[in-house]
Amino acid sequence: MLQQAGKSGTEKRTGGAPQPARILVVGEAMLELSGASAPGMTARLAQGGDTFNTALYLARLGQSVTFATALGTDPYSDAMLESWRAEGLDTGLVLRHPQRLPGLYAIRTAPDGERSFHYWRDNSAARALFDMPGAGEALAAAAETAGWLYFSGITLSILDDAGRARLLDVARIVRQRGGRVAFDPNFRPAGWPDPGRARALFADIAAHIDLALPSREDDDTLFGPADADAHIARWQAAGAPCVILKDGAAGCRIADAGTPVRHIPAETAGPAVDTTGAGDGFNAGLLAALIEGADLPAAAGRGHALAGAIIAHPGAIIPAGAMPGPHATA
Repeated sequence: MLQQAGKSGTEKRTGGAPQPARILVVGEAMLELSGASAPGMTARLAQGGDTFNTALYLARLGQSVTFATALGTDPYSDAMLESWRAEGLDTGLVLRHPQRLPGLYAIRTAPDGERSFHYWRDNSAARALFDMPGAGEALAAAAETAGWLYFSGITLSILDDAGRARLLDVARIVRQRGGRVAFDPNFRPAGWPDPGRARALFADIAAHIDLALPSREDDDTLFGPADADAHIARWQAAGAPCVILKDGAAGCRIADAGTPVRHIPAETAGPAVDTTGAGDGFNAGLLAALIEGADLPAAAGRGHALAGAIIAHPGAIIPAGAMPGPHATA
């Protein structure tokens, strides 16, 4: 089972004392525009990005997180990097591209809190991460000491085939060294002109990970509508031993190493303001709890608690003071 097999991979020992696992997160951070749904086009500028959101929330939950990405050398990139350091993220693998800028996305939010995205990221610095001198070698070295590696389908969508292959090499190193690999498919059609390519790649990646974190909505979009257990069975048949399928307000379903599928309900305190980043926050709460030794149902409860706090605020990143307690459950 994941929590049993993962302990040796999530604790590093020095002189017999357990040390926090270092989590290596690979992906993209972008500038975020939100609140511009009226004709006046007034917007709030912030930052977000699926793997960045998870990395930041993990750091706020007391985890040791290295975020690997690329930014530009512009003032916006400077401000982003400064804020990450203030939040406690290890930025030693944040590379600076001299000609590129951060990507940009805008959120439009419906009355029920559901959101749609529009992206300007074709020339983002993060797309060139593995093209930059020394990036592959630095990531491989970081993998040697990582207790966990976390990346997403969006990470894969911004990389070319060579970059994807190098990221899978990083995953292999982490697992060979006793660490664990978590993957959120986070399928966005705009990032995959050929959905069949995404289906084939995700199926291949399933055999190289320990924990799959899909959402039912995304799996319905990519693979066709199906019930939750059918989606879980497909991931496990492809090789992912543990699958946690997120299903919005319905909670999540857990399948681990042949154990029966379990449903963990989600509870929210009120109506959703903005669901942006909720799944990313769920992943952070869940991973932090697993690293601290929680079993899967309890870890899912931690994930639901953080996701519930996130949907009560606009944008992907909520104020630090709105974070639920470290051991809160939904």
